[in-house]
Amino acid sequence: MSLKQQIDTDIKNAMKAKNKEELQALRSVKSMILLAESEKGAEENLTEDAEMKLLMKAAKQRRESADTYKSNGREELAQAELFELDVIERYLPKQMSEQELRSKLEDIISKLGASGPQDMGKVMGVATKELAGKADGKMISQLVKEILAS
Repeated sequence: MSLKQQIDTDIKNAMKAKNKEELQALRSVKSMILLAESEKGAEENLTEDAEMKLLMKAAKQRRESADTYKSNGREELAQAELFELDVIERYLPKQMSEQELRSKLEDIISKLGASGPQDMGKVMGVATKELAGKADGKMISQLVKEILAS
């Protein structure tokens, strides 16, 4: 079942359960998919990779918005964003733990023969491709810096 079909099914279930917050979050995700499909030059149906990129972007936006709201003392708006983030994360692959990520990055660094901070770009290029959808880019960058500095 495609992401769009899964979301349609979940929208129907949320309507039946009269869950307004979840319904709003699901509709938000569906509108992003529809916008991406209707862009000039886009395929009628998004590929699985394009769907994951779209969801990752949406999750990042929600995370950043929640942080901004929290720092400005708007806890109720932050909670709304975090709820939408939880809904979006249901459709993303399970994120790697920091330990799993560190291990994977150490493997990548040893394969590439990277030895110091000057190799950061080379490592990040490979790491972001291999770990797309499995880990947050900010976390990847932070750990790569840490590993290469030691």
